[in-house]
Amino acid sequence: MAASPPRPHTAADHAVVWSRSYLDYTWTPGHPMNPARLDLTMALAREIGLLEGVEVIEPTPATDAELLRIHSPAYVNAVRHARQPPGEPLNPPYGLGSPDNPVFAGMHEAASVISGGTLCAAREIAAGRTRRAVSIGGGMHHAMPAAASGFCVYNDVAIAISWLLDNGFDRIAYVDVDVHHGDGVQHAFAADPRVLTVSIHQHPATLWPNTGWATDVGLAPAEGTAINLPLLPGTSDALWLRAFHAVVPGAIGAFRPQILISQCGVDTHREDPLADLALTVDGQRAAFLAMRDLADRHCEGRWLAVGGGGYGLVRVVPRSWTHLIAAALDKDIDPAAAVPRTWRERVGAMAPTVSIPDRMGEDGDTNFRPWDGPGGAPELSDARSNNALRQVDSAILATRRAAFPLLGLDPDDPRD
Repeated sequence: MAASPPRPHTAADHAVVWSRSYLDYTWTPGHPMNPARLDLTMALAREIGLLEGVEVIEPTPATDAELLRIHSPAYVNAVRHARQPPGEPLNPPYGLGSPDNPVFAGMHEAASVISGGTLCAAREIAAGRTRRAVSIGGGMHHAMPAAASGFCVYNDVAIAISWLLDNGFDRIAYVDVDVHHGDGVQHAFAADPRVLTVSIHQHPATLWPNTGWATDVGLAPAEGTAINLPLLPGTSDALWLRAFHAVVPGAIGAFRPQILISQCGVDTHREDPLADLALTVDGQRAAFLAMRDLADRHCEGRWLAVGGGGYGLVRVVPRSWTHLIAAALDKDIDPAAAVPRTWRERVGAMAPTVSIPDRMGEDGDTNFRPWDGPGGAPELSDARSNNALRQVDSAILATRRAAFPLLGLDPDDPRD
């Protein structure tokens, strides 16, 4: 399948995959990944009117055969029969029972439904029933073939990519904007030249899983199909977007994918309790729209979007992922739009100590200066801003110089 110019979309081109069984992916009380964030997102999407006239598709759980595309038989069996070991061991077998990944009842079933949701979205696109599909329950990008990792049991995205490779696709681009490196998906396809993995994340010297350096470009025979753009703590909307647009569009254009898969973790937010980037809901919305545009430009509109990280359960995730659903449905929401009063009242009763947002945005500055090559950074008004700009431009250049020549691109030419 060759790339073609964007085409207009119709209502049938959009699919939302959702199951209340996603809420069964419940760790321990106090664990940062609380499924309430999913419930609040879908409630906000409904109350703001996004889902009117939209058929929400109920997925079925992934089968063992589907899980085994990525995971080992011994690991799947261990998940199915897992029991919490005594204490909180740091390195239990298969990663099951650690503080990050405590065993919970029905773990295999809950994780299988999430994988089934992402597979369902992939099948809808592959069958031509839709061009865009979104499943906010997905995005478990840290799970490894034989280990749970980083709150992730089964790697739904890698499973879906594997299935797509066997069902008509041989050039797949995966773009991960979670604050953490997309290590599990990269690991699965690091030596597969049919899959481009791009991860924009907080610098590995400052954040778990401490991988995803700019020099990590994939393995033979697929060098250049892993692209990593690490950014220092404190990077805000405009600088993050400058970095994204300096790397991602060029790489996607050179790779010429047939489908774009986006992991849309929103733990890049300035309020996220587990990380240190400084995006707003507005910056995250801009990233979603940019990825949708890339799918329109290069993939005939084929775009599969999933969730991921994000631990601002009330103030951040519901608004950001409502914008994601809106992007997939071509019903873009103005950041100045009011958050529905009914949603605010419901959430206020649930979380009386939390300041409930009243608008869908936060007045984030998403007007970025495009990168214009080495040494082209403008002088800004203060030393701190200049330093932040120089750091981002250093990251851009390091990533481009490591990966772009392997894609046949000039790393120093901003037109590439």
